[in-house]
Amino acid sequence: MRFYETMFILKPTLTQEEIDAKIEFFKNILLSNQAAISGNLNMGMRNLAYEINKHKRGYYYVIYFQAEPTLIKELERNYRISEDILRFIVIKYENKTEQKTWQTLVDRANGKIVEPKKKLKQKKDDEKENLKEGSSETNAKDSALETESATEEKA
Repeated sequence: MRFYETMFILKPTLTQEEIDAKIEFFKNILLSNQAAISGNLNMGMRNLAYEINKHKRGYYYVIYFQAEPTLIKELERNYRISEDILRFIVIKYENKTEQKTWQTLVDRANGKIVEPKKKLKQKKDDEKENLKEGSSETNAKDSALETESATEEKA
């Protein structure tokens, strides 16, 4: 079994019940073809970067799964048949590094990992504090050197 991620964008004119039905439809296609769904990410309604079929918004949904390669053709065929899909993509994670990244994405989608932005921001804040402390120590050393040189000049 290989590691995959699929994202599709649904038309914004669909009701919430129709959106849920389409999402379940594509999940059932995966499950009926012996795929193991590892995680879902409901991104909700978002603005598109450009208009697609006169739509400026779309409903984004991501599914992380493991499956055999033959399933992908069937999944893409169903995406193309459906009139409610604006765009779709299927990404295959091949080597060990990519599979580790896939697992991180799955964990994040399932809420097991804290967002790295928070850690990164905290790290930057810590670095700023260290720089401030270091600069105040440097300023104290500089002023001590200046007073020494001033007393030497007087003597």
